[in-house]
Amino acid sequence: MARNNDRNTSTSTKRAPKETGRRLKKKPCQFCRESNTWIDYKDLNTLRKFMSDRGKIRARRVTGTCEQHQHDIAEAIKTARELVLLPYTQRTTTERAGGRGGRGGGRGGREDREGTLDAVPETNAGKDVELLEAVTEAIIEEVIIEEIVVAVEEEEVQA
Repeated sequence: MARNNDRNTSTSTKRAPKETGRRLKKKPCQFCRESNTWIDYKDLNTLRKFMSDRGKIRARRVTGTCEQHQHDIAEAIKTARELVLLPYTQRTTTERAGGRGGRGGGRGGREDREGTLDAVPETNAGKDVELLEAVTEAIIEEVIIEEIVVAVEEEEVQA
């Protein structure tokens, strides 16, 4: 038997209309309040506030920034990523069962798209720079010592 889909019966109750007369003023952007004109890609603490724990850039509706500053934040984060100051992704700690099948059995589900990122190294940009400077100084010292030894040997041969 067919079901009666008529909603204009006397048994149904109508909802009261929403109150639209009262609108709250939107909170201004953090950068607009501070009249900050430049978002620096080297200011990692500020940029991390606008990134999720997985390394994704947070949306405007989450951060509360205006359109222009959200664009500047995204550009600064992308620049910092290219210069290895920020990671593209964070390493995940969950282990997933191998194979194509899974518990859900659905195709293209969220679980299928997210996997472990064991091959992606974690970045410690500050420590990497310090290590690079130390190695560079050690190599320069070795080259200078070798040049001095060669110069001394040449003087001994000539003398």
